[in-house]
Order: sequence, then C-alpha cells, then structure tokens
Amino acid sequence: MQRRPFHKVLIANRGEIALRIMRTVRRLGHGVVAVYSDADQDAPHVRLADQAVRIGAPPPAQSYLNMAAIIDAAKATGADAVHPGYGFLAENEDFAIACKEAGLVFIGPSPEAIKAMGNKAGAKAIMQGAGVPCVPGYQGEDQGDEAMMREARRIGFPVMIKAVAGGGGRGMRLVTDADTFAGLLRSARSEAAAAFGDGTVILEKAIANPRHIEIQVFGDVNGNAVHLGERDCSVQRRHQKLIEEAPSPAVGPELRARMGAVAVQAVKALGYEGAGTLEFLLDGDGQFYFMEMNTRLQVEHPVTEALTGLDLVEWQLRVAAGEPLPLRQEEIRFSGHAIEVRLCSEDAEHDFMPQSGRMALWHMPSSIRVEHALDSGAEIPPYYDSMIAKLISHGATREEARARLIVGLAQAAALGVATNQAFLMSCLRHPAFAAGKATTAFIGAHRDELRAPAVDAEAIALAALLLSISHPLAHPVRSGRSLSAAFATPLRFQIGGEVRECELLRERDRFYRVTHDGADHRFEIAALEGDTLRVRHADITESARFVRDGDWLFVQYRSQTLALRDLTLAAPQSTAAAGGDGKVRAALNGRVVAVLVKPGDRVAVGQPVVTLEAMKMEHVHIAGIAGTVTTVEVADGDQVATGRIVVEIAG
Repeated sequence: MQRRPFHKVLIANRGEIALRIMRTVRRLGHGVVAVYSDADQDAPHVRLADQAVRIGAPPPAQSYLNMAAIIDAAKATGADAVHPGYGFLAENEDFAIACKEAGLVFIGPSPEAIKAMGNKAGAKAIMQGAGVPCVPGYQGEDQGDEAMMREARRIGFPVMIKAVAGGGGRGMRLVTDADTFAGLLRSARSEAAAAFGDGTVILEKAIANPRHIEIQVFGDVNGNAVHLGERDCSVQRRHQKLIEEAPSPAVGPELRARMGAVAVQAVKALGYEGAGTLEFLLDGDGQFYFMEMNTRLQVEHPVTEALTGLDLVEWQLRVAAGEPLPLRQEEIRFSGHAIEVRLCSEDAEHDFMPQSGRMALWHMPSSIRVEHALDSGAEIPPYYDSMIAKLISHGATREEARARLIVGLAQAAALGVATNQAFLMSCLRHPAFAAGKATTAFIGAHRDELRAPAVDAEAIALAALLLSISHPLAHPVRSGRSLSAAFATPLRFQIGGEVRECELLRERDRFYRVTHDGADHRFEIAALEGDTLRVRHADITESARFVRDGDWLFVQYRSQTLALRDLTLAAPQSTAAAGGDGKVRAALNGRVVAVLVKPGDRVAVGQPVVTLEAMKMEHVHIAGIAGTVTTVEVADGDQVATGRIVVEIAG
C-alpha cells in the first residue's frame, strides 16, 4: 500500500462546491486554501477558507480554468493536495498531470483513467471492447460536415450530437431531421469549444423516452471497487439535470445488481481510483446502454450520501491518501429514499434563460439539507453555471421524501433574481413525477402543465399594498386613523411585463382597501416584521415574504414570486413589443459568440441573427420582424449587457 499523506488542501472550484468540500476537509483535520476570480473576491468560500488566493485575470469566466495560477497558488500557500471540485478541471488529464509534476496530491483518478474515460468516443470504444452495451452511434475521427451528415443518416433520425469532452449538457443537441442538422452541429461545436476547449463531437441514436440512470462507483489503489447504487436523473431541461433521486423508481433489485456489476467490472478493468459515475440510458423494456463515465464526484452525490449515511468527499480524501476503501460491497447499506432539486437563477417561463444580478433576499430552510454559497445582497455574476443551490430531502419512503422537499422549497426565499423555484415545485407535485413515471421527456411532455399559474387579482392587490407600505417615505403601519386615511393613493407599477394601476386607501386599525380593475380587496395587517407580512383577507390569515430594492419590490406569496417595478412617479414610456420595433436586444448579460447576419441581409421573422453565451450556455437571438438588416452593433467576443441593441432591422 502506497501512502500519500497530505495536510493542506487547495480547492480549485467556487461557490457551494468549494464550501461542501471544505466542510469535510476541515472535519478530517486538514487546512483549506481557496482560489477566487475578481467576480468572487467577497464570496463565502473566500471568507471561510484559511487562505484565499486571487487567480483572477479578465475574463472572470476563465479564472477557475487557469491551471498554472492554481498550481502557483498551492505552492505559495504550502498546500500539498488539490481537490478539483466537480467541474471541468476534475476531468482534465493535463491538470492531474500538472499537479503530480508539482508534487501535489490530486484528489481524483489518475491522468490515464481521466484520458481513457473523459473522452466520450474513447470511453464507448473501451466499454464496447469490454462487452458493455452502448448506444448505437458514430465516434469516428472524420469530423467533416459531410461525414457527420452521412453518419447521421446511417444511424437514423432523431440523433443526439454530443461533445466528446466535458458534460453538463453543453455541446449537446437533439436533431429530429436532416434539415436542421447542419445548424445544430455548428451550435454544438461552438458551445463545446467555448466550454471545454474542444469542439469534437460524437453522434448517438436518440432513444425515445428513456430513463437517465447513473451508478456511483469508487475504486482504490489496491484494485478494490464498489458501487453505491443508482441515481435517477431523468428530469432534465436543455439536457441538464434538474431533479435527481435515489433509488430509481424504475430499478428493482435484479436490475440494480446487473447494472452495479457492470459498473464495478469497468472500474476494475481500468484500475480506477477515486469517485466516478457511469451513466446509462434505460429504455422501457429494461435494457440499459452505456453513455459516458464522469471521472469525478457529481453535483447530485448528496442523494447517495443520504441513502448510505456515507461522506463521499471523505472517501475521496482517504483514497487519494492511499488508504483502502472504507467498506466492502456487502457492507454498504441503503436506507429510505432521497431527492435533490437544483435551484437555478433562470427564468423557467422564458426557455430557462439564465439570470444574473443582485439577490436582495436569500433564506434557505433548515428542515432539509441545503448546499449553497449565497447571502442576502450577493451578486450573481453572469460568468458561471446558473445553479445557485441544491436542496436535498430524505425520507423512509419516496412519498415522504417528496413531501419534505416540497415543504422545504416553499420555505425558501430567493428574491431579487428570477429562479426556477416555482417550476421545481410544479415538477414535484405533478402526478407523473409523484407516481415515479418521469422519463427524460417529462418536462417537454408536460411543459404547459408545469408553467406557473397566472397571477390572480388578490395577489396583485397584496403586492400593491406592499409596494405602498414598504416605500421609505410610507406612513408607519400602526393602529388608529391618520389624515391620510381620507384620501386614496394612486399606484402605478409594472408586473409581468404589464403596467397596472390601482388605488390604495388606508382605513382604520391596520385596515387597507386596494381597488384594482374595478374590484375592491380589503386587507388587515396582522403583523409586519422585517421581511415578513402577516395579513388577513376574506377571513384567511397568511404570510408573504418581501424585499424592497430601489424601485423594485419582490414578493413571495402562495409559492409564487412576483417582481414589481414602481412607476408611480415615473414618466410614461412607450413600449414596443419585444423585437417588434426592429431592434433586437440582448436578453441577458453575455458574450457574443456568433454574429449570423450582416448589414444588407434580408431576414424573416424568427431567423437567428446573433448568439450569446452566458452561464456556459448558448442563447440564440432572433429577428422580431421581417426586413433588411441596417446595422449590426456587436462583433464576436463582445461582452454585452441585458437590453443592449445588437442588431437593427428595417421592415
């Protein structure tokens, strides 16, 4: 047995990932070093580390991929081990080699294993050689457009285009027909090159409505290997996981044993050390097909920890130090059911568009496990993944875990930046998910049912009341009449893209009347403490969370989050329909990765004109009218802010 002791660990990642790893590293008695970009200099993972080293140099999006700066940071602080987190560096053989050459213990698999399994094409070839069933496809060296089209036709549409490097759904596109293949191939290559530095792709047959099942594995330096059961990651948007659970509702003991045996066999054949995950597609007939191996710990590892009672980061540290696996296969026990959701800063009602900005109010529940790295007032930068928290529940049964997670989500407050909180609750409550029937087609098949319900008149009236009483110059909320009670106050505000007008009259003893769209809504304020309002309406008492941020008011009420902009004193503004004035505006802060038109081009409604990249995803902007392009205001590589005009079209 070759011991590789270490005493101080540099964590080469950010946010909740760094905090999660830090917690275990400290518990085992090691020192902790953090690294940070210019965008993260005040982040919690920086404040809580023993030492933190700036590795930032514009652009911040690339700072955490600066391998030389990370190695230098380890040397400068006396760190003798590096944990790469769950991201790109965890699957980068060059980084693992650089750590080894610098005399640092790399807390992950060997460079050889990363190289063998980190490339999807190579991994499939290895698995096919070992007799593991794989998805039919093409992983050849000829990446020419004609060769790729020929192979796609041979496989038969629909096909999946996948980047050979990396993961997280980047560089992945579903192609349903030959007409759209060329455009989606270009987009997948571009996104893969931006995210992983490699635009090479493979093709796979798209299996209809499969389950996405992954097996957690561990190996050690002595050739021992175990699996820790499966996770079901079928609920996805943009080919990125949104909800994960263990065990899978579709996997019984016999299938679990077969899939686990295949995974362990692969780990032993590779001589694999550390944590890894083998990912499979499971069809409706119970047949499973290998897709890829992630040579790292996964974002969703907490559900396995909940089931087994084990700390998987501790296992990583012990294996990296040369110790044997803590348990044999027969000693691993599973208990109950666990579900995890990914809370993301994105607009679920508008194609899950990533959002950045200031999180004015942030409060996470204590009733369930939450992994996050935010505080109230924190800025969410546009450079990184949109996931801002993971919420994990565990119960004796699946239904108990599901119910606890719904309650935990309802208790969470994330106000100031749009999130998918309400969408996650809709998913958990949907009958198909509740019955354990969700496949990778779940969100697409039930998209309309999962949308947030329309904001009702009562919620708008309550929001108007809060808009008034939260104003810095508002009269204090107290019992008794005042002179203002005799006069109604006009209010004008924007909510959900619409301008609304109403009147508010303060009556007596904390009673208010809001008149909106010809209807009266009466409220009695039971309590107003900090960010929470207790109010009575129609003999029902309930609570609302809120925060005022300048002209903006954010309200969480009945599992919905409302954003209001106070226009009461603002001059009226003309409002053109989105893109309907011929001006194509950036829908988010991002970097221009493709300008698809030039002045003088004729365009049709809906034609792509510019592609932006933000939070590691590409977002195509389209023409709102048909006409001629008059000006193009951006070039490849430009960083643009939300609302900036990028293209102008004359009808």
